[in-house]
Amino acid sequence: MKRFAISDIHGCLKTFKALLKQISFSKSDELYLLGDYIDRGPDSKGVIDYIWQLQSKGFQVHCLKGNHEQMMLDSFSNLKSQRNWLMHGGWTTIESFNVQNLNEISREYIHWLKELAHFKEIKGYILVHAGLNMDFKNPLEDQVSMLWIRNWYQNINKDWLRNRVIVHGHTPVPQAVIENSLKNLATTPAIDIDGGCVFVDDKYQKLCAFDLDDQKLYFQKRREKRPMR
Repeated sequence: MKRFAISDIHGCLKTFKALLKQISFSKSDELYLLGDYIDRGPDSKGVIDYIWQLQSKGFQVHCLKGNHEQMMLDSFSNLKSQRNWLMHGGWTTIESFNVQNLNEISREYIHWLKELAHFKEIKGYILVHAGLNMDFKNPLEDQVSMLWIRNWYQNINKDWLRNRVIVHGHTPVPQAVIENSLKNLATTPAIDIDGGCVFVDDKYQKLCAFDLDDQKLYFQKRREKRPMR
């Protein structure tokens, strides 16, 4: 059995499938997805449907919530939140459902998004979308930071972590930065595995899988050809 983490798929279903093939993901493995399944890429609905398909076939897939899922949920609250979501890739999500507006999306998808966990603790690791606010006595109590925080490595509390490593996404970084973080886990026990798959900049365009047991990285170049919003 192997354990893998992947983050920030952003509607790139073809790339996601290619990465799972590359790591030879099987029913004996565990896959942890760290949020941002939707927005910007062309097939947000397809990504969620494929996750459900894997789970229905007996694959062990565990899903966390990202800030884009939260933005979509917040869009039901008021028009300002909805505009903000649409500006940050929400239109591509609506298009992937082949509907005209948010309220036409099937409620089963909305319910699934609402029920997603903010973090997961497993042996040797804390998994989260964006990171942890180490200004809190218990960083696992700050759910907002788990979805949105950036630039927090300087405040990492190693005593609180107790030899665990934080694996997260949210902030896109080039492959070289991810690889460098892996080399420096002893001094900075956190690694950002968001390779910016959905972005057009050449320094990104990678979906990353992190083997949590062998501490090995796998990178898949984006397969989607259409422009990203």
